[in-house]
Amino acid sequence: MFATTLQGFTLGLAMIIPIGAQNAFVLSRGIHRNHHLLAATLCCLCDLILIGIGVFGGANLLAASPIGLALLTWGGVLFLCWFGIRSLRSAWQGQGAALADSPRLMGVKSVLAMTLGVTLLNPHVYLDTLMLLGSFGSQFAEPLRPAFAAGAMLASLVWFYSLAFGAAALSPWLARGRVQQAIDTIVGLIMLGLALQLASGALLAS
Repeated sequence: MFATTLQGFTLGLAMIIPIGAQNAFVLSRGIHRNHHLLAATLCCLCDLILIGIGVFGGANLLAASPIGLALLTWGGVLFLCWFGIRSLRSAWQGQGAALADSPRLMGVKSVLAMTLGVTLLNPHVYLDTLMLLGSFGSQFAEPLRPAFAAGAMLASLVWFYSLAFGAAALSPWLARGRVQQAIDTIVGLIMLGLALQLASGALLAS
């Protein structure tokens, strides 16, 4: 049982740690101490639900709906392009922009909307949780699947809260003007790169 949970935890971390839209957004909220725990909590809740669906038989849902996957992919492309351009604009404004006019600080509703956007409009999230973790977890006997799912869910909790708390703890250094400009630039390029990757994959598959 413990070995199965450890497998779920290890595979879950392997899926979550690579930099992506969720990680970049939680990191940016942590740097500004701007509802970072809210963002981390919402990412975790979405992951927990999707991992549970995937491990307990929902992996076939995504595979059975190519039209839905295509719509999700192109919606994700548009969202990631918008987010990437937004981050690059923030980097371009630099230290001279007034804080009130900067997109770096958000209200609760904006953080909720953005977190749901980088999660539910991100096809990689569904591929990681529903397809990969779900397919792997479905190979276990039914009595062991809850242990595998628990391990993968624990990985999500540990990672997102560590990222949020770590970024907040280092915010005095990370929030410096030039450092923040560099982070905004990197985040923007990552988002546009993910959008390009999604778009090219969708075009090749069509």
